[in-house]
Amino acid sequence: MRVGIIGSIVLGAIDFTTTSPAQNPPAAPAIVRTVVAGAKLADVTTAPLYFCAIAVTIPAGATTPIAAWPNGVLYQLSGSTAIVAAGESKTLAPGEGTVLVAGRDATLKAGSDGPSRILHFLLLPAALLDKPVETEPAAVTELFRTPAPIPTLKPGAYDLNLTRVTFPPQGQPRHRAMDLSRLQHQSRRGAGRGDGEPTEMIPT
Repeated sequence: MRVGIIGSIVLGAIDFTTTSPAQNPPAAPAIVRTVVAGAKLADVTTAPLYFCAIAVTIPAGATTPIAAWPNGVLYQLSGSTAIVAAGESKTLAPGEGTVLVAGRDATLKAGSDGPSRILHFLLLPAALLDKPVETEPAAVTELFRTPAPIPTLKPGAYDLNLTRVTFPPQGQPRHRAMDLSRLQHQSRRGAGRGDGEPTEMIPT
């Protein structure tokens, strides 16, 4: 739907500029950033942390546990997932996400209409790097891991956000990317205002 709307606007602009050559061309569509999930982390300096991204596929109707794992964010690619954590439940549809807070057990259950495909972004201490997160019957593939701990983390609270980045079409279908490259530090002086220094998680 959105691609069709953008296409109509572009065609209308072309027709208009043909009849009025002096008119300035329309501005290019902007890159759209949408925060999918976020949470405040009280402290991330207890141990050096690595950033890890894994792909998870859960068969239709199957359940996989997550036992007291570190902070992470789930993003639903396809299918649906019912999440139960700390006595609360939530179901993710494609394009939705949620934060799983460290130290809480959780279970993930795929919907009955088909397998659930998820991206799971994690902040992992070294001791947990090679231990499984989701277990069978889920199939897990590691996609990315920082070669060293995230640098320059400071004591204090951080905002952890997952952002979906949508690029405008340029003769091809629009592209989407997931950006979890920053932890936003909240200094004591700037707590709650978001004016702390960002910490890069993925080298660019």
